[in-house]
Amino acid sequence: MKNIRIVSAILGLCSTALLSTSAFAAVQVFACEPEWAALAKEIGGADVEVFAATTGLQDPHQIQARPSLIARMRGADVAICTGAELETGWLPLLAHQAANAKVQPGAPGYFEATKYVQMKQLPTALDRSLGDIHASGNPHIQTDPRNMLPVAAAFTEVLAKVDGAKAEAYRSRLAAFQTRWTAAIAGWETLAAPLRGVPVLTQHKSWVYMVEWLGMKDIAQLEPKPGLAPSTSYLAELLDKVAAEKPRMTLVAAYEDDRGSKWVMDHAKIPAVTMPFTVGGTPDAETLTALYDASIQRLLAALK
Repeated sequence: MKNIRIVSAILGLCSTALLSTSAFAAVQVFACEPEWAALAKEIGGADVEVFAATTGLQDPHQIQARPSLIARMRGADVAICTGAELETGWLPLLAHQAANAKVQPGAPGYFEATKYVQMKQLPTALDRSLGDIHASGNPHIQTDPRNMLPVAAAFTEVLAKVDGAKAEAYRSRLAAFQTRWTAAIAGWETLAAPLRGVPVLTQHKSWVYMVEWLGMKDIAQLEPKPGLAPSTSYLAELLDKVAAEKPRMTLVAAYEDDRGSKWVMDHAKIPAVTMPFTVGGTPDAETLTALYDASIQRLLAALK
């Protein structure tokens, strides 16, 4: 009888320990891109454990569904991705292989940031001969920091539903983030005032949101079609066409092939600006705030 009581006590302690561990376990967040990993940490704090599936030096369109990514998604409670077909080449396969009902499209734990932002460049026609066109619009919303506010608010509610016990903690962090972020945006806009009206070239249609936010003028892309590398003859013709508009710089994402922008720099003396594009894209953009600090500083430096 005594032995039975001892065993019962041990089992009770084990059960209590398991319940305690479960109650305080961090929500596992699978982030498709670094900017969303950084935002999830802002809202989740110590209550989440975040894994970023890509880095700032990878093209988010072209990722391999590696076993390590499948394992991470299999154990996720929440997945936060861009959506708008940005990850269409790899995320569906990853989700299928992971077979995690919590983060399948349509599940409470699956979140697409582009659903909460006014999309730009919605195509009037879908024709693959036009290059890599996104049917839902340009997905590169993270280049405008203002888009982080509606995305953060919507993602907070996802965390609150998945982890109801800490809902108020998530909402409290959101409120602090909104206050801090609104002030930061005002500061960036003041700092970037000299960029208004500045004509620029871009490697790819990656900068639509940032260019509009800062009041710059995107006059042409180096790519003849989205996703198609330019030839030197094409670049020469492009420079002739835009010469009258006097572009001041070419914007290139850190992960992009910069041979075209270097050719333009050598032949037309138009500086090529390597932009971080996302968190970790360049050494000076290791946090969400630093992403925009670095971007604006690099643009202003090119004006000199």
